[in-house]
Amino acid sequence: MAAAAAVAAAAAAMAAAMVGEQVNSLCEQLVKAVTVIMDPASTQRYRLEALKFCEEFKEKCPICVPCGLKLAEKTQTAIVRHFGLQILEHVVKFRWNSMPRLEKVYLKNNVMGLISSGTQSILEEESHIKDVLSRIVVEMIKREWPQHWPDMLKELDTLSKQGETQTELVMFILLRLAEDVVTFQTLPTQRRRDIQQTLTQNMEKIFSFLLTTLQQNVNKYRRMKTDLTQEPKAQANCRVGIAALNTLAGYIDWVALSHITADNCKLLEMLCLLLNEPELQIGAAECLLIAVSRKGKLEDRKPLMVLFGDVAMHYILSAAQTADGEGLVEKHYVFLKRLCQVLCALGSQLCALLGSDSDVETPPNFGKYLDSFLAFTTHPSQFLRSSTQITWGALFRHEVLSRDPLLLGMIPKYLRASMTNLVKVGFPSKSDSPSCEYSRFDFDSDEDFNAFFNSFRAQQGEVMRMACRLDPRTGFQMAGEWLKYQLTIPVDTGPMNSKTGEGLCSIFSPSFVQWDAMTFFSESVISQMFRTLDKDEIPVNDGIDLLQLVLNFETKDPLILSCVLTNVSALFPFVTYRPEYLPQVLSKLFASVTFEVIEESKAPRTRAVKNVRRHACSSIIKMCRDYPQLVLPNFEVLYNHVKQLLSNELLLTQMEKCALMEALVLISNQFKDYERQKAFLEELMAPVAGLWLSPEMQRVLSDPEAFISYVGADNKIADPVLEDPSGLNRSRISFCVYTILGVVKRARWPAAPEEAKAGGFLVGYMPSGSPIYRNPCTEQVLKLLDNLLALIRTHNNLYMPEMVARLGETFAKALDMLEVEKNAILGLPQPLLELYDSPVYKTVLERMQGFFCTLYDNCFHILGNAGPSMQQDFYTVEGLASQLLSSAFINLNNIPDYRLRPMLRVFVKPLVLFCPSEYYETLVCPMLGPLFTYLHMRLSQKWQVINQRSMLCEDDAADDNPESQEMLEEQLVRLLTREVMDLITVCCVSKKGVEHNTAVAVDGDDDEAMATEVTPPASAELTELGKCLMTQEEVCTALLITAYTSLSWKDTLSCQRTTTQLCWPLLKQVLQGNLLPDAVSWFFASVLKGLQTHGQHNGCMAALVHLAFQIYEALRPRYTELKAVMEQIPDIQRDSLEQFDSKLLNPTLQKVADKRRKDHFKRLITGCIGKPLGEQFRKEVHIRNLPSLFKKVKPSLEPDVLENEDGESLTVLFES
Repeated sequence: MAAAAAVAAAAAAMAAAMVGEQVNSLCEQLVKAVTVIMDPASTQRYRLEALKFCEEFKEKCPICVPCGLKLAEKTQTAIVRHFGLQILEHVVKFRWNSMPRLEKVYLKNNVMGLISSGTQSILEEESHIKDVLSRIVVEMIKREWPQHWPDMLKELDTLSKQGETQTELVMFILLRLAEDVVTFQTLPTQRRRDIQQTLTQNMEKIFSFLLTTLQQNVNKYRRMKTDLTQEPKAQANCRVGIAALNTLAGYIDWVALSHITADNCKLLEMLCLLLNEPELQIGAAECLLIAVSRKGKLEDRKPLMVLFGDVAMHYILSAAQTADGEGLVEKHYVFLKRLCQVLCALGSQLCALLGSDSDVETPPNFGKYLDSFLAFTTHPSQFLRSSTQITWGALFRHEVLSRDPLLLGMIPKYLRASMTNLVKVGFPSKSDSPSCEYSRFDFDSDEDFNAFFNSFRAQQGEVMRMACRLDPRTGFQMAGEWLKYQLTIPVDTGPMNSKTGEGLCSIFSPSFVQWDAMTFFSESVISQMFRTLDKDEIPVNDGIDLLQLVLNFETKDPLILSCVLTNVSALFPFVTYRPEYLPQVLSKLFASVTFEVIEESKAPRTRAVKNVRRHACSSIIKMCRDYPQLVLPNFEVLYNHVKQLLSNELLLTQMEKCALMEALVLISNQFKDYERQKAFLEELMAPVAGLWLSPEMQRVLSDPEAFISYVGADNKIADPVLEDPSGLNRSRISFCVYTILGVVKRARWPAAPEEAKAGGFLVGYMPSGSPIYRNPCTEQVLKLLDNLLALIRTHNNLYMPEMVARLGETFAKALDMLEVEKNAILGLPQPLLELYDSPVYKTVLERMQGFFCTLYDNCFHILGNAGPSMQQDFYTVEGLASQLLSSAFINLNNIPDYRLRPMLRVFVKPLVLFCPSEYYETLVCPMLGPLFTYLHMRLSQKWQVINQRSMLCEDDAADDNPESQEMLEEQLVRLLTREVMDLITVCCVSKKGVEHNTAVAVDGDDDEAMATEVTPPASAELTELGKCLMTQEEVCTALLITAYTSLSWKDTLSCQRTTTQLCWPLLKQVLQGNLLPDAVSWFFASVLKGLQTHGQHNGCMAALVHLAFQIYEALRPRYTELKAVMEQIPDIQRDSLEQFDSKLLNPTLQKVADKRRKDHFKRLITGCIGKPLGEQFRKEVHIRNLPSLFKKVKPSLEPDVLENEDGESLTVLFES
């Protein structure tokens, strides 16, 4: 026996020695491989071979654990140790379920040993080593705690007593555990629930441990930091303090508020004290911010008001002053941002807790709080200023605080601060303001800053209006003072002159930025004053004085003149009290309509000049639209002004001419006399009618070749900047089209039924009883309609290849998109200066492109407005459907996407929306049927090309189609798809209750939070038009196929809208009929394909799962084919499908709750739900459930529990 035992012992020793040798040999190879991988000088081939060797080792080697532990020894280099620890992490993540119990215990003990004595000291150890070591422990906790490792927290506590190095690692473990379980939720539901509930049960101990650790280490750090001999120890304590704060930040967000406010808010007090500790202040501010931002029951949040107390306020404010006083250092600036957020969150808590039915009172330190908050609003950093705006708005809006004398006293100070904050300075590329230095930290470019500042200014405008609601007079007084000041000081153009002319402002000039800010300020406060004060309280005399000063101010600077015009518009409501000033206002505006920097100049106008002229035109239109009764007595003066301007063909652009005519039409609506208005419109449009109906124009509009020649697109131009022989011809066509559009858009009957009847506008009543009105412009417009349709037909035919070939050399790209349009679609920002200083069109080619683009859009705008404007007179035009089909819808194959989009949006959609149901059969259905069929075919082909392109990865000759062009084409297809789907939705589905639902799934893996709750509203019913279209087989087929095919096109937004709003109402309409089994299978498969394409987007996934569930539930009883489709889903559980089907098909069984059925269904189809690219090739981590800690009401045998029992499930795995 003894001999046998000796032999066995010797054999074991030999085996151990052999394993030891094998481990040493493998480790040597692994060290070499890791060195090759990390060596920059390695060739790619060697690196790939080394990488392959390491990965195969991790996947296949049976002795990973001893190898990993050997490589992780302190004697190895940091890179090798990191790799050794990665091996151990890989073992825990992917082999744990198959490891013998003893090996698990061995690994766990060794890892805890590494924390205890296997790392360098806290200041020497690499952060990535600490990180991976904490990850290994957390991975084991996720698999075994608390059931098999009940003493885990005790073990961590024991480790932390060994010293700072171990304490810091324990902090990392606790933080990582909270992140994985609560924040990112990266484990199965039952395991997550077990761990989170056990954490919650032990939270008092955990919090006490964290606070004690923080306090002890901070105290030691403070004692030792002044003693140079103790500096390493002080730094070690500081590191632990930082780790404790980071860990607290991971828990404060979700633990019960009682832990945060325990012991008279000891935690909050400690955090406030640490705000003045430079090394710890950012972490402390982060924790404080999370605590103060907590939501929950108001009762639980009341203790947070302790932060308004003397002590807390003192620490917060002194920390802010110290950080700000030390100049711009990134660390201090980040801290200031956090403190600003803390004050904002405090304000939000105060607004939530203070109410008419609350026992919380306005804190005694509210005034001190407001002063400190104002200090952030006046800080040089534009980012800090903007951060305070939402809270100011909440305070000014609050029912109790808005009446507080302290807040009311703050309004003038806030408005004074806004006057500074509205000035657009702080561009990161400049140094003309203290803000610039801060902007360099916050913004990557001037364009970034510009976009931020524009939204910040809009936000300020909103808050200023709220402040002026409480104190309207102060705002008006300030606006008046600032306006007078700007009118008297000399213009300062600064170092950067405008290219428009010498001595003129650019958008960066000191004078312009002040004028711009003052204009925005006065516009905001004056409009609010008129809304807030009663009529007899308005300071009319002061307002009129200001208006006179503005009207008398003369400037040749286009940017400043634009601001002056805005001030005229802002002060115009005062004219309603003193109508005698109207002629002066009109005179000022008309002078600006013909504004030029240099009279009689041949050079192209810059955008700044064009903006002034356009601004003046739109001010006149706005005045006539909003105050028509005021302008009506001066109609003749206005009319004569306009006639005088129109008499000179070259004085105004066509758009400017038509804007003035629109203003006249708006006033003519006030005649409230059909015959008089009709006569006026006839007179107004006589020049247009004469030109439009002339034989020459008729020939040009009807023949593409004649049209190209007439507009000069077949010429070759020698000087593409100045020479433009056919400009006048183009302007004549534009003038006619603009005028028709202006009249159709603006001419209307009186809104009041009695006035309409008295004025002769009423012609009868519909069968439903609603009145039928006639528009005084109808007769004039309808006689021009034939030529308009001829022009649209000709324009569409220009895109035929033979016509494109006829374009001259200069104009070969005349039908292409403008660069501005391309940049807008691609989301590229426009250079800031170019917006104002460059000519509107740099070359005659750009001018030609602009002409074609605007002409095309405006023709369709006329047709889109014709329905609502002329109503039955338009819809009953003889053969309208066939006329439209033979003009607007001709040659669509050659029309590019960027032209088709506006056609659908501005013409087809309004035409359909405003069409009375009587004309659905005769007009809408004959038109939409062929259109929808065509659009489906076109989009399918486009998406096929895109899909093929994304599948072909080889580098083919892409020179003729560079990436930016492909991106542009793809984005255009997306936009066109959205337009088409939106059109179908508008036609078919009633808007009642339909919203663009966006589902955000809380957790992709969590069966409880599947986001399948996001469903289309029950009221998404078909409209009358939708039902009418669905009765026609051809149209019905086109609609259904388009809707369901679009689900797998790669446009998330379109997919989600179509799924939630369109697919089910359309299908529901045909459910009662005899659908072919193949068709039913196709609909269902289309939804599953959609899931494959869009499954990684939570919103789409939730909507598509719901739609698939609806279809399966509704149609599975009649069509067994659906089950066959389900069976083709990868990895589907057949028995689970049988179970689902049997419940569905057996009506006698009690129906399971809707939510449970959906969840079951989602689990069935998981195999076809697409994953994000990053997860598609990720190795699955399987974490087994442990025996449940919490008994359920209905005890049932859980399959997972049985699997895990192995006769040892209730034994403790890790004995400590």
